Amino acid sequence: DTYNVLEKANLKGIMHCYSGSDQMALRFIKLGYYISLAGPVTFKNAKMPKRVATNVPLDSLLIETDDPYMAPVPLRGTTNEPANCIYIAKTIAELKGLDEEEVAKVTTDNAYKVFRLL
Repeated sequence: DTYNVLEKANLKGIMHCYSGSDQMALRFIKLGYYISLAGPVTFKNAKMPKRVATNVPLDSLLIETDDPYMAPVPLRGTTNEPANCIYIAKTIAELKGLDEEEVAKVTTDNAYKVFRLL
């Protein structure tokens, strides 16, 4: 349903704290959306966010904390904050076989683009 609404709206933006499938994420990307991953990608049994992190191109990903909720591993159960994005970047880097610095740079560049800060 969300896809159908967004397809008709002809907008671009961010799929905030994305929890859907990797196949659906690729469809949202074709509409002009970035896929934003949060703390759940670091959770041991979070299969879907890990698949999304693995299969979605890095140039279409953002990272977020969804502050103050969903603190990443190893901080689960605490109040989340923006500084914790490093754990999300680290997990995505591990899943993609990339350096943390590359994930941090590309996702930061993506944020600059989507928020038109360049």
